[in-house]
Amino acid sequence: MTKLTSITIFIAGIFASAHAISAEPIEVIKAVKVTEPEKVELGKMLFFEPRLSKSGYISCNSCHNLATGGVDALPTSVGHNWQQGPINSPTVLNANYMLAQFWDGRASDLQAQAAGPIENPKEMGYSHALATQTIASMPAYRAHFAKVYGDENVTIDRLTDAISTFEKTLVTPNGPFDQYLLGKQDAISVDAKAGYQLFKSKGCVSCHNGPAVGGTMYMKMGLIKPFHTNNPAEGRIAVTGKEADKFVFKVPTLRNIELTYPYFHDGSVWTLEEAVNTMADIQLGQKLSDKENLEMVAFLVSLTGDQPQITLPILPPSNKNTPRPVPFSHDPMSSKPVSSEPLK
Repeated sequence: MTKLTSITIFIAGIFASAHAISAEPIEVIKAVKVTEPEKVELGKMLFFEPRLSKSGYISCNSCHNLATGGVDALPTSVGHNWQQGPINSPTVLNANYMLAQFWDGRASDLQAQAAGPIENPKEMGYSHALATQTIASMPAYRAHFAKVYGDENVTIDRLTDAISTFEKTLVTPNGPFDQYLLGKQDAISVDAKAGYQLFKSKGCVSCHNGPAVGGTMYMKMGLIKPFHTNNPAEGRIAVTGKEADKFVFKVPTLRNIELTYPYFHDGSVWTLEEAVNTMADIQLGQKLSDKENLEMVAFLVSLTGDQPQITLPILPPSNKNTPRPVPFSHDPMSSKPVSSEPLK
């Protein structure tokens, strides 16, 4: 009888815990299960491959550095020929939870996003044709493509499919707040618990919810008060053409937010303390006390999870058939422009 009672209490506890978790607006981030390891490995190689850029220097990891929270820690990114990017680079961590990619949501998924920077003249500055030619010029890459896709044909669809498959593994589970949601009460501090209650009561969860604590909707930046910035980006209007979408952006994830500074689409704010106060002011029309700010920041810091543990890939060497990189507008040793011809 005692044994049955203990089992009953244990089962009841499980159901109560599950109900408590389901009642929260934030969900636990789960560890990823890799089902296509060879495709993930190929995607990792291509994610770190600088020869997908015209300069032979810029890779996906340049703007989405996996050593620094999946961002480049700059207000806006540095592109081909040292051009200034138009907008802050969002983190690639947990990006698969987003309803769309880019701040304005112009890419429907990670594969569509991966294709964009390659041919953007202000980013990687290349073309899809030259990018695939470059990869196909190397026998080791062709062997990888044959193993993953059944033949050696290198296409932009296969290339971006592999990159996106790797990016889907870049999740950050087991953060202190996840442990708290799973019932470990001492996983976060008293201040963080108070900050979470503020996060809910002030209305932050209306936009920042779900596993990624954001990324599932669009919202106007400057809902209550205007957001003043010199950044030219105007948000969803660039995609929809609708005036109502001016300054409407994808709500960013707050996972690992302590690592992904500077903040906002213009990268104008460098500290969580200032970011929290700004959002409370322009989005909610509220002013936080110093204590409330401290508590809210403590909660946000608890959203940092286990970072992906990446072993850097060894990339195949270029050869006489590989298009040459063009790192500068002109060859510094000559007045003649450099072309993307194969090595001789």
